[in-house]
Amino acid sequence: MSKVFYKPIDQEVEVLLASYKLKLPLLLKGPTGCGKSRFVEAMAEKLKLKMYTVACNDETSAADLLGRYLVKGSETIWQDGPVTTAVRNGGILYLDEIAEAREDIISVLHSLSDHRRELYIDRHNETLSAPDDFMMIVSFNPGYQQSFKEMKPSTRQRFISLAFDYPEFDVETEIIQIESGLDLNKTKTLVKLSNNIRKLDELGLAETVSTRLIVGTAKLINNGLHPRLACDVGMVQSLSDDLETSRALKDLVSLSF
Repeated sequence: MSKVFYKPIDQEVEVLLASYKLKLPLLLKGPTGCGKSRFVEAMAEKLKLKMYTVACNDETSAADLLGRYLVKGSETIWQDGPVTTAVRNGGILYLDEIAEAREDIISVLHSLSDHRRELYIDRHNETLSAPDDFMMIVSFNPGYQQSFKEMKPSTRQRFISLAFDYPEFDVETEIIQIESGLDLNKTKTLVKLSNNIRKLDELGLAETVSTRLIVGTAKLINNGLHPRLACDVGMVQSLSDDLETSRALKDLVSLSF
């Protein structure tokens, strides 16, 4: 029995399986909390592959990913980073929010994302060839309601690309109910509220209500927390610190519950 629940939305499973078979790297693009990471976890389980996850940011260096020399006692030893470990051992290397990574990291990954499937470690002049069961998957948020960092076209064209979005109402309702155990009527109300918030561009939210936020809120309600309080701490406070915006969101919650 699968330990990771994932509800396929379109044909993303078929695309990933074909990409894995053909040794092609994969790019997942979509808003925060729409299921990209859960999808990769589910597919790693399906393929029986170890998953190495790296959350990219502008502080992450190439050494953090490739490895570095460490002093232990009187010895200096080399310790592989997550990218090097994945290439040595095989499995799925998942680089989350790749657009946030520094340019030196992107350059290091170039030879791994093309036909060479190689990783060069300059610290000790070693070149690793990825095994057959290695796959690189990256994800990024392509500027949902705000201008985020974008990927360079030259980088994007190295990948097969899959677009993700928040599920349709009935599918999202099913996902929330399975994940949280909340009864159907309250789940529908919660999903309808979330969809209404997603349509309010005038609020100027940096990010809107993600499926992940709805799941957390639904779990709170199912555990006995009053729906209005659950929505406040599970959704409203996560979406904005602005008092007027928070007040507007709370009004929407009150209309729903």
